[in-house]
Amino acid sequence: MKYVQPIRDKEVIEDIKLKLLRKEDPRDYFLFVIGINVGFRISDILPLRVRDLKKPLIYITEKKTRKQKAYEMNHTVRRELLRLIGDRPDEEFLIKSREGINKPLGRSMTYKIMRAITEEYGLEGIGNHTLRKTYGYHFYKETKDIATLQKIFNHSDPNVTLRYIGITQDTINLSTRRFRL
Repeated sequence: MKYVQPIRDKEVIEDIKLKLLRKEDPRDYFLFVIGINVGFRISDILPLRVRDLKKPLIYITEKKTRKQKAYEMNHTVRRELLRLIGDRPDEEFLIKSREGINKPLGRSMTYKIMRAITEEYGLEGIGNHTLRKTYGYHFYKETKDIATLQKIFNHSDPNVTLRYIGITQDTINLSTRRFRL
């Protein structure tokens, strides 16, 4: 199993968002933008419905841990997504499969979407956790608040969180690049 990486370059993130926004079907855009802005696991994003986005807080029960979580999305991001959903019914899944009438997208399809999105950028180690790790990486880079990020991710130790988001590897890479005898 390959180690999944965050997308570290903000310019690449913005380019991906613009490219996805220009597509006819906003499904992939929703997947990407929600993933990098809430830090949920893909298994917690896929069941979200239009009504969940309309509330000020997104309430979920994490599939993996069974812990309940309330998350307040950035107001600007939430407003943009609400504009894009328009008058879609409250019961409709935010990220719908093209199969069936109202089915959520499956994990295997999200992986294919992530691979297709990132292949042209030559990104390595991309998978379903890339969105969550991208959120964590940039949250930490901006705030340096590992304690809050640890709580958001429900990790038991700050070192686990740092390793998970790739900060530990960044530090190792920087040190080894500079090392010389």
